[in-house]
Amino acid sequence: MIEWNEQGEVRSARWRSESGTAAPRRVELAKDTLSADSAYRFACAGTAMLWRSDFQNARLMLQALQRRIEDKPPKAAARAAEKIAKSTPEEVFHLHRQAQSQRARSLGALVIQVEGDYSIKLRRAPDWKEALTEAWGPATGEVQVVSLRELLGVVGAHEWRKKGVEIAALGEAADGTIQRIHPHYGVFSPVRGEYIDLIAKAPLPSKELAFDIGTGTGVLAAVLAHRGVRRIVATENAPRALTCAKKNIKRLGLVGHVEVQDVDLFPAGQAPLVVCNPPWVPARPSSPIEHAIYDEGSQMLRSFLAGLAAHLAPKGEGWLVLSDLAEHLGLRTREQLLAWIAEGGLRVIERHDVRPEHAKATEGGDALAAARAAEVTSLWRLAAA
Repeated sequence: MIEWNEQGEVRSARWRSESGTAAPRRVELAKDTLSADSAYRFACAGTAMLWRSDFQNARLMLQALQRRIEDKPPKAAARAAEKIAKSTPEEVFHLHRQAQSQRARSLGALVIQVEGDYSIKLRRAPDWKEALTEAWGPATGEVQVVSLRELLGVVGAHEWRKKGVEIAALGEAADGTIQRIHPHYGVFSPVRGEYIDLIAKAPLPSKELAFDIGTGTGVLAAVLAHRGVRRIVATENAPRALTCAKKNIKRLGLVGHVEVQDVDLFPAGQAPLVVCNPPWVPARPSSPIEHAIYDEGSQMLRSFLAGLAAHLAPKGEGWLVLSDLAEHLGLRTREQLLAWIAEGGLRVIERHDVRPEHAKATEGGDALAAARAAEVTSLWRLAAA
């Protein structure tokens, strides 16, 4: 619970944080009269600001906080650059994550009260009930307090869900437009098209049956179905991803070809093709959506490789789609990956490589730019040894 003093009495509400951030211990009421510099000092001190004025001005305040966080004084920026220059790639990664975490905490200090019906009782507040219901489930009547930054993330995900992401590998819809995948809140959006292209182009060992391990939005299962694989079993154990995958498969008219199962990793039986695109960075995720990127201790990767041989039909193939970013960051070596493949009783048939084309890989602009510029995503075709 979060508590604050207002009009001479102690009030409280449920604290909501998708990232698991603890409820702030100090809360100050904030209005339009609060200066951005004062708000920045509150944020740096870990004091939450519960907004009680015009909603659109709260958004402007969040933008002002972001500018102050990003615009470091020249001396501080120089010290940070010098520290990075003297650090190993792994140290640079951890410094970057630490800075990201601090930035998120500071920006999360501006908080909004959401009523029990998901309304926001502030002047010029938008109606976000639909977006909040999609992300959080039906309203329970309980008043909650949440960071404005997180609320904006919910609404952004709602817009992505409505619009969808064009997937060229799925071909055209009946109206001539490119088929789309619609990601839900907390489910990784398939905006990195290079791994989809790898699945779309690699030679299929069979069109009878395939397993898609950790299907997420269901995009790879859908691509396999589009390529003519007659039956796909897609597994997932995250509730939001399960719902997302099922709705995408239904929207694409693939229910007769793709079965989505609530399973951790492998379904029962064997298949001539088993596909997996696990999280590619071995680090601890700090929010639900980061589970698609960060895999602490490479647990999912190692579990997939350890169990793959037992789920391959005779002469079957396992397709591991994996970025080598972790190798450039010093978080995992190629030798470790090859050792895990061998320990799983597997051998490499072939590897298909592609360079990512997403914005962070091409534009740079942060401490990890050099590693991202060198990144390669590979489809490892594996077979039982």
